[in-house]
Amino acid sequence: MEDREVVATLALSLVPGIGPQRLRLIVATFGSAQAALEAPQARLRTLEGIGRAAATAITEARPENGARVLSQLASLGATVLVSGQPAFPAQLDEIPDPPPVLYCWGDTSLLTRPAVAFVGSRDHTAYGAEAARILATAVAQRAVVISGMARGIDAISHTAALDAGGRSIGVLGNGFGVIYPAANRPLYERMIAHGCLVTEHPPGERPHAGSFSRRNRLISGLSRGVVVIEAAVGSGALVTATLALEQSREVMAVPGPITSPTSVGCNKLIQQGAKTVLCAADIFEEVGLPSGMRELGAALSTPAPRVPPVDLTGLQLTLWSRMTTEPQHVDALVAATQTGAANVLGALTELELRGLVRQGPGMVFGLT
Repeated sequence: MEDREVVATLALSLVPGIGPQRLRLIVATFGSAQAALEAPQARLRTLEGIGRAAATAITEARPENGARVLSQLASLGATVLVSGQPAFPAQLDEIPDPPPVLYCWGDTSLLTRPAVAFVGSRDHTAYGAEAARILATAVAQRAVVISGMARGIDAISHTAALDAGGRSIGVLGNGFGVIYPAANRPLYERMIAHGCLVTEHPPGERPHAGSFSRRNRLISGLSRGVVVIEAAVGSGALVTATLALEQSREVMAVPGPITSPTSVGCNKLIQQGAKTVLCAADIFEEVGLPSGMRELGAALSTPAPRVPPVDLTGLQLTLWSRMTTEPQHVDALVAATQTGAANVLGALTELELRGLVRQGPGMVFGLT
């Protein structure tokens, strides 16, 4: 697809009220985005769902608007894939309401590799965090780990995959240049360097009502299957599981205590026929990936090896080592490192922002 057609497609996608379905209809009707931009308003108004206001907005759209977005992406080191291009992920063309435009930042080759999605609660328990870490670490050895870059299970899954030397795809509900949530800035930087961020939203667009539920169809659509780890009733993770079923993707769930509100959704999914996940081998079997590694078939009760991320500073690594066996009071950490309390608290805050450390009552810190 020529750059001019990409520019025209972007210009159309920026028109208010022209969502993915209308954009695809317009391009299919006129044969190309360039032809649609040049179409008379009267012809545009004959299309289903295109009224006077939308037709006027389309005729006023300019290729320069699309070129401006391409320039913004180039300045970031990002790119855009348009449906119909060879590099556009074929699996997204198969889903209902496919995206005509996909902005990408990082290693786009990951979009062609087998992938497994991990979704779950933002307000997870320690059990959910450990389950996500164990499973994502194992899956990252054989497949790309996909999630939604939210705090909680999403961030833990991305981080575990990268820490294991694997690759991860983060699907955003906002445009590049916006960090949401703000605490995930270090994770954004790691994903750009060692994974890939994707979004339907143009650069600079902030998240809005509905953008995260729309994002969920891409999380499941890019994957062979979705693993749900802790989901309360009404959780967005359950929405992703429903979308996965509609897209003929596998749905899997990690069981949890019947007394835990965050496990109600997972237990219900299992009751309704979702694959029960007790180990990574269960995931490989369900999505058709060769396991051939019984060492990854250990139950979730088997402790995962705690390997520190390779990019920790000297002080962060010392703190990590002190907390591997049990949580530590901040005074004990200050005494052990023989450095000032301000330096220790600063390093602990950085580890917290990365989702590696959690602060408990009484200034006691432990690994997540």
